[in-house]
Amino acid sequence: MKKCWRWFGKKDPITLDMLRQIGVEGIVTALHDVPNGQVWPTDIIREVKRYIASYGLHWSVVESLPVVESIKYRGKDRDRWIDNYNASLKHLGQAGITTVCYNFMPVIDWVRTDLHKILPDGTQTLYFDKIKFAYFDCKILKRKDAEKEYTPEEMDKVNALDRVITEKEKNELIDTIIVKTQGFINRSIVNGDEDPVEAFRKLLDLYENVDETKLRENLKYFLQAVIPVAEKYGVRMCIHPDDPPFPVFGLPRIVSDKDDIRWILDAVESPSNGFTFCAGSLSAGIQNDVADLARNFAKQSFFVHLRSTEIAGNGDFIEASHLGGRANLIEVIRIFEKENPAVPMRVDHGKLMLNDIEKAYNPGYSFLGRMVALAQIEGMMAVVRNEIETGIY
Repeated sequence: MKKCWRWFGKKDPITLDMLRQIGVEGIVTALHDVPNGQVWPTDIIREVKRYIASYGLHWSVVESLPVVESIKYRGKDRDRWIDNYNASLKHLGQAGITTVCYNFMPVIDWVRTDLHKILPDGTQTLYFDKIKFAYFDCKILKRKDAEKEYTPEEMDKVNALDRVITEKEKNELIDTIIVKTQGFINRSIVNGDEDPVEAFRKLLDLYENVDETKLRENLKYFLQAVIPVAEKYGVRMCIHPDDPPFPVFGLPRIVSDKDDIRWILDAVESPSNGFTFCAGSLSAGIQNDVADLARNFAKQSFFVHLRSTEIAGNGDFIEASHLGGRANLIEVIRIFEKENPAVPMRVDHGKLMLNDIEKAYNPGYSFLGRMVALAQIEGMMAVVRNEIETGIY
């Protein structure tokens, strides 16, 4: 697999020179300054590609070319936004950038309740606390009938939390769930001085009549419109799984398990319609055997994210070491090195450690934590390649 790294452009405190020195081969990035839905200009695409190449690196994957909400909920203007999407795909293909990661998660991207969970060794990691999440849903967002989606025992804990939580802790929860983890991906959540919770409610309202079936129909409509353009210009589209892979805020999730993935790949049969194999997202779903999913979809996965999670019995989950957790990354690596060895891969969601803790990195995207993870992954890759070369595999 090709060793890649997610880089947030020239404003990223992690420089391309730093990445070259730690053995990164390919860059995963996007035009982060272009508003969602607008056409990516050819000249800017080519300038970013040249800049990356000037460091001896390659722009391997676009992550992400965002799909605007109107396409997901079937707004009246969705065809206009799809036309813009196709224009961006054309420009990317013409520039020789041919792998595009995207997601179809309604309203909200990845969800966590704690960005700085302190571990016994003093490092910090991302965490999903179901009770804190339910508290936000029921007591801060005050979503209609939200309480019905939690057990009586869970609601007892939510009510107990309500009696002791401080205003500072409430604001931190808001910031974590709908601002910090979404701001560099979905800027529509915060609109000027508008209250982020109210802005979030308005986005949820757009999906009031969108269930799983309708969301699938909207995804298929999108794929039928963009995949022929992608194929024409040599671009491979790869959808990212839901994170976490279960419903949140009453929203449908349609990229969460084996059946979902198979449905998407069959919806439009094309060499340009593929999957982003995010081992971490998939491992957060108790229904998923990550290695089994790799066996089924390795050849149709155009991009791989390597991380792992550990699930607690109460519905919580935590980012695990890349050497541990439910993802079984060494087996996933075995499968990809045998079935799809040229696929671009990036390590994902490194811990905060040492002096990285004081730096303003995007959540989950520390330097030292991901560098440690990359070293761990490189070690596993070396073991697997030796197994394959010696016939042990």
